[in-house]
Amino acid sequence: MISDDSIMAGGMDLPRTMRENAGMSCTVLPATVSSTEANRSAADLPHLWLPYTQMQTAPFPVEAVRTSGSRITLADGRELVDGVAAWWTACHGYSHPHIQQALIQQASMMPHVMFGGMVHEPARRLAARLAELLPEDLERTFFTDSGSVAMEVAVKMVVQYHINRGTEGRTKMLSFRGGYHGDTLGMMSICDPEEGMHSLFAGVLPKQVLADLPVDDASTARLEALLEKEGHTIAAIVTEPLVQGAGGMLFHSPEVLRRLRNLCDRFGILLILDEIFTGFGRTGTMFACEQANIVPDIVALSKALTGGTMALAATVARRSVFEAFLSTEGGKALMHGPTFMANPLACAVANASLDLFEQEPRLEQVARISDQLRRELEPCRTIPGVKDVRVLGAIGVVELVKIENPDVLRRAFVTHGTWIRPFRNIVYLTPAFTITPEDLSHLTSSIVTVLQDNA
Repeated sequence: MISDDSIMAGGMDLPRTMRENAGMSCTVLPATVSSTEANRSAADLPHLWLPYTQMQTAPFPVEAVRTSGSRITLADGRELVDGVAAWWTACHGYSHPHIQQALIQQASMMPHVMFGGMVHEPARRLAARLAELLPEDLERTFFTDSGSVAMEVAVKMVVQYHINRGTEGRTKMLSFRGGYHGDTLGMMSICDPEEGMHSLFAGVLPKQVLADLPVDDASTARLEALLEKEGHTIAAIVTEPLVQGAGGMLFHSPEVLRRLRNLCDRFGILLILDEIFTGFGRTGTMFACEQANIVPDIVALSKALTGGTMALAATVARRSVFEAFLSTEGGKALMHGPTFMANPLACAVANASLDLFEQEPRLEQVARISDQLRRELEPCRTIPGVKDVRVLGAIGVVELVKIENPDVLRRAFVTHGTWIRPFRNIVYLTPAFTITPEDLSHLTSSIVTVLQDNA
């Protein structure tokens, strides 16, 4: 009998991850809701406080004990196909052997060392590789440990950039409706204030400038008029390129980014692109900004940077931004330094992840996933309550008029042997790039079935 952990192929035991990369698949076992899940709420979970969760009413969470490839094994033995790649991070699938080996090797040498006044080879190599991958002179990397903090650093950079150059009054950020950039206090101030998660904090957040994305002539004219009036107060325009993720997987064209770049140049404003979700192949190119053929002044990266293995983020600035901090005056330095910045384990894993982009056909896999998502999600258009179906790269979205109870859908997906997390009014897929066609079909067919059953 073939075990759940390996399969005999050519006389060799291949881990599940390797056979998924080779295009092999295995059957998902039928799943049922356990009595633990059915009869308890999340508040019955001792000690832990879960994210984005009303603990009193949310169902008791499932417990994961193992991951491999595109699969999550639960404590009760059930196995789920992961449709969201660990919050959009596990682009190579779970437990890729090359990444695992890099982690083990680095752990045996130097798991961590302070980055103040000291550097190390994994960080030097990673920064050099990011500079080579990113367009033009995006060449100076400041490492942090989460996407939200990477964006905080980006905002801090642009404000101090103007101060260091002697420009007064440019202290505000301009961001867009539908946008999301993290949950830290500064980032809450540039998220869409009406999207729900951060509205309670309106009275304590710094006041920024909010606008509509310039998606057509009318919205472009409104943004231009706003900049004519308030542009002298704005340090940077901030946006997620091509996809506003947590805002509802809202897509816009590359032309929007070109308009923003032109407006920033015209009004002396810096452009920050939040590629935390879109970076590293998710939209079909290594970075989303490539599709617009523009260069931001600062780009923030995280999520897939380490292939979903370690916490790491990067804020990468153009040469001109970095040079504004060079001075004989100590006060003009960037005064920021997370304790675990440039963690050697995380940098080693990120380098291994970039190796895989070089050695394995990730962007071709994204194109294949994109084609399959378009075909297999199309039947959702005929389901009552479905408003739109859209696909970009390895992102597939079914937008509904309304989702009354996301927890009901989430539990139904688990019953179907899938890990799919609807939010707001969308059901979406962001699978690992290494997912097999069979597992992807299992995800898409589950969406069709669950939505039909709950229409």
